[in-house]
Amino acid sequence: MTSLMLPNRDRSLEEYRLRGTPIARPAAAPSFSRIAYAAAHVVSDPLADADPWGHPAIDWEATMAFRHHLWSLGFKIAEAMDTAQRGMGLSWARAQELIRRSLAEARSVPGADLACGAGTDQLSPADARSVEDVIAAYEEQIGFVEAEGGRAIMMASRALARVARSADDYRHVYGRILSQARDKVVLHWLGDMFDPQLEGYWGSANFEEALETVLSIIRENSAKVEGIKISLLDNAKEVKLRNGLPEGVLCFTGDDFNYAELIEGDGEKCSHALLGIFDAVAPSASKALAALADGDLATFRGVIEPTVPLSRKIFEAPTQYYKAGVVFLAWLNGHQRHFTMPAGLQSARGLLHYTDIFRLADQANVLDKPELAAARMRHLLAVLGVDQGI
Repeated sequence: MTSLMLPNRDRSLEEYRLRGTPIARPAAAPSFSRIAYAAAHVVSDPLADADPWGHPAIDWEATMAFRHHLWSLGFKIAEAMDTAQRGMGLSWARAQELIRRSLAEARSVPGADLACGAGTDQLSPADARSVEDVIAAYEEQIGFVEAEGGRAIMMASRALARVARSADDYRHVYGRILSQARDKVVLHWLGDMFDPQLEGYWGSANFEEALETVLSIIRENSAKVEGIKISLLDNAKEVKLRNGLPEGVLCFTGDDFNYAELIEGDGEKCSHALLGIFDAVAPSASKALAALADGDLATFRGVIEPTVPLSRKIFEAPTQYYKAGVVFLAWLNGHQRHFTMPAGLQSARGLLHYTDIFRLADQANVLDKPELAAARMRHLLAVLGVDQGI
């Protein structure tokens, strides 16, 4: 049995023996009874990274290969979202190239589907002077996505959070953009735990007031809204939004703490999924969702529930650094040759955090290649000064 020495918080070392069982891959992409988007990360290219903070290089071959991995497991992809480090290492110029490449790649894969994040990150919040500036930025990005043949996810805007003076400003901006959209759009409610600059989004820090604003926007534009992703890490708030949506408008859970119960639903309503954690636990999530589609609740729960403690660790505060845990697992599982990230974001978490992720990933059966994962973990430990004593 594979083992290695892992550090504890008291600086002691303890032998850890791997016990997980990798999830078998399906012979063909399965069908789900829930719409399931995996928000996908990008792979940096350390051999071309002359300026990793300012202009990080992307390994496009590995980045596209990871999208094929997700498609093969039955997922749609939420492209160029916060999991891909939008606003935290991936610029709008790089996002454009990512969107263009992913859309072209999807056309080469039967059944592959994706939607693309469109926001206002080319407009610095400090440079925004009015909601008209925000509208122009949204128009540029959604226009680009549609010109490339894609569908848009209308990402929350830091610039709008800065310049909006009331809920009416949000109604004005969203109404204008949705009225112009070619296809139905997925809206995006990202809590300030994911991005502190989004505090008070929808015009109020009070949830009930913000909820009424966003529901009014959806009601007024329901013909152009496919659904809304909500990421507040609070299942009661998501259920309240879900219950208030007009008929035909979908709720996509972005709750990386409570997704298992929200996807299963309460017997009357359920959430679909648009989740960053599905990048990291894709084989498990695929098997669970396929079982749910077959009415096999025991297998659904038995497979997906062990991933929840892992997800809660990856998304612990400061939550915006969750991308580091997602990429760490991609490295352990052999989807990339290195553990580096655009803007050096791997440094946002410490060794004990990664050690906890390693243990929880093994216990959740998320380590696809246990021997490789253990070998890579040993390398990381050695680089950071933890002697394995062998």
